[in-house]
Amino acid sequence: MKKCLLVISMVFAIAIAFGGCATKGDLEMVQAQEKMIGIKADQAAQDAQEAKAAADIAVQKANEAAIRTEEAINRAEEREQIAAEKERIAEEKIHQAEAVFQKSMEK
Repeated sequence: MKKCLLVISMVFAIAIAFGGCATKGDLEMVQAQEKMIGIKADQAAQDAQEAKAAADIAVQKANEAAIRTEEAINRAEEREQIAAEKERIAEEKIHQAEAVFQKSMEK
């Protein structure tokens, strides 16, 4: 009886040991999944690099546009100053002409 129980226990232990171990098919499946995960990770990294490059280009274009805008503002301010100076000179000439006219009217 003890031998029979021992044999049954051994058979049961061997069955659990072999049944609990991974088979070659299981290992291949895990390796295939691991490769797919690696491929997906590589693709994600490549996509991220492309997105970063596109973002860098967009930032560069935005900076260039900001510089052009600033230059346009500076040119407009310079033109405004020139126009104000011309207006001041014109007003002085008007005052001088009025003064000359007043003097000629007094005579």
